[in-house]
Amino acid sequence: MERITAIAGHYGSGKTEFSVNLAFDLKEKHDKVAILDMDIANPYFRSRERQKMMEDKGIDVIYNTFGFDITEDLPAISAALRGPLENKEFTTVVDVGGNDSGARVLKQFEKYFRQDDCRLLCVLNANRPETDSVEGMIDHLKSIEAETNLKFHGIINNTHLLRETTAADIVKGYELCSQVSDILEIPIAWNTCREDLLDDLKILIDERNIQGLENIYPIKLYMRPSWLDR
Repeated sequence: MERITAIAGHYGSGKTEFSVNLAFDLKEKHDKVAILDMDIANPYFRSRERQKMMEDKGIDVIYNTFGFDITEDLPAISAALRGPLENKEFTTVVDVGGNDSGARVLKQFEKYFRQDDCRLLCVLNANRPETDSVEGMIDHLKSIEAETNLKFHGIINNTHLLRETTAADIVKGYELCSQVSDILEIPIAWNTCREDLLDDLKILIDERNIQGLENIYPIKLYMRPSWLDR
């Protein structure tokens, strides 16, 4: 793991869910962990919404100058974001805004994301209309790279339908992401899988003799509001 991991992706790709999961997992191995919420373009499913949960575990959550109050929706970010990016004692997760427009904020911090201790990852969900094909995924990746003038170091296959996700969805996403990986020469960093689907995914991999579906990353659903399941 690099010291700084920046997570970009399409709206609805699950990048924030992954970012929060990663922050919790990193905290089990590192003393100082921070998550920087740079999503000022989309008012839904932002990592700052789980601020208390993460701070209770000792994770620093930084987004705007005013903290978690009525100003949380202001389209502005705090200069305090530079702290964990500069402080080598911190292992830092950066939750980037969705699409190329949301990723534009990275330009303000470009020097940090060009360092050797940073990697930029793109979350892809093959169940989103805009990224349900190889062509759509490539267009999405290239649009963010063009907007930020940064290159992705890895792809995260996060194909899901929230609680309706099946192991077959994950496999479908892997097959598309593999083609994208080969074309763009960007490795697949992880294939996410909801924890309760791990056994189903293993069975499907064995049944279909699927080769290369590795680096499976178990995730919890921290961001989904409980009222959606009522």
